[in-house]
Amino acid sequence: MNDMTTFDVEKIRRDFPIFTREVHGKPLAFLDSGASAQKPQVVIDTMEKAYAETYANVHRGVHYLSQVSTELYEGAREIVCAHMNAANVEEIIFTKNATESINLVAQTYGAANLKPGDEIILSTLEHHSNIVPWQLIAERTGAVVKAVPIDEHGEFMLDTYLEMLGPKTKIVAITHISNAIGTITPVRQIIDAAHDAGAVVLIDGSQAAPHMKIDMQALDADFYVFTGHKVFGPTGIGVLYGKAELLDAMPPFLGGGDMIERVTFAKTTYAKGHAKFEAGTPPIVQAIGLGAAINYVNEIGFEKISAHEQTLLAYATEQLGQINSLRIIGQAKHKAAIISFTLDGIHPHDIGTIVDRGGVAIRVGHHCAQPLMDHFDVAATARASFALYNNRADVDALVSAVKSVQEIFG
Repeated sequence: MNDMTTFDVEKIRRDFPIFTREVHGKPLAFLDSGASAQKPQVVIDTMEKAYAETYANVHRGVHYLSQVSTELYEGAREIVCAHMNAANVEEIIFTKNATESINLVAQTYGAANLKPGDEIILSTLEHHSNIVPWQLIAERTGAVVKAVPIDEHGEFMLDTYLEMLGPKTKIVAITHISNAIGTITPVRQIIDAAHDAGAVVLIDGSQAAPHMKIDMQALDADFYVFTGHKVFGPTGIGVLYGKAELLDAMPPFLGGGDMIERVTFAKTTYAKGHAKFEAGTPPIVQAIGLGAAINYVNEIGFEKISAHEQTLLAYATEQLGQINSLRIIGQAKHKAAIISFTLDGIHPHDIGTIVDRGGVAIRVGHHCAQPLMDHFDVAATARASFALYNNRADVDALVSAVKSVQEIFG
């Protein structure tokens, strides 16, 4: 592990084995961390050791390996709990990703508490994973889904949101950071206003978790979700934080082993706390890997990570802004290190294909945010998303590759 008393991006890059390789004969400029981030060696090693030396199923075994595996798995929960500053570990539920976490809340809390005419408030910034689950439960319950608009810069319209809140508002589900354009929403104001209206709040922190410290005591969110693979951990592991009193009142999401207290054919009673929502064999090694990833980023420090990424964002915005016919989509005052852009007359898929030949990995498409694309009257964008391991050379490679796109298209 590096000495992280100062932020040294080149040292950090050496922690990630992927950056020793080339793509199409060029150094890899990986600018798609918003979709899924690369993994440091410590995460890879931790997971390999868990499989090779300590693997066994958890909770049910009295033998040595099961005990060790259980300690590591539950230790990961303690790491996540401390990382989020949750009140206790019973508020931390492991899922397979943020999408499942949102569906869990919609299908349990939503199903138990929504009735015809109740309102669920989302925003135009949302990923489809924070839209479709609410539409599904609204269809079942007769609730109504409404969306807070954004302005021409991609800013969340707080005044409009405040006007939308009312006695019918029961659930507010808003992204912390837009995956498509990087807008950082005023989550504390959103949460406080929703609570004043008597609503509960779910925050989708999938894009926030890699970029900033998330503190449940400071935010006072009722539910908060994120996914492991975006925060330099493995795929197949997500997190749902929920306030204990809400989780206690919610029905189970899935039935099966480990979420029960007592089973008879006449009646089944359920486990308490997080266990009620973790049916079946959990993602054991993935959770252990997530714990290692969180320890890694916390050792670096989120203040240093954020400062580095904001410097890169400013540099990339300046350099891309000098390219003729390039339009940056979404320029909120407060945004994470994500840049979506278009080039006049060139489809984003062509942009992505050509820049890939320069070793530059970006995302193209609607980014699972079609209402947002509709707002800006575009079908798709090219998106560069930055992380702690990116440097100015990555930005320069992107700019050079985009200019190559223009040259090819004349």
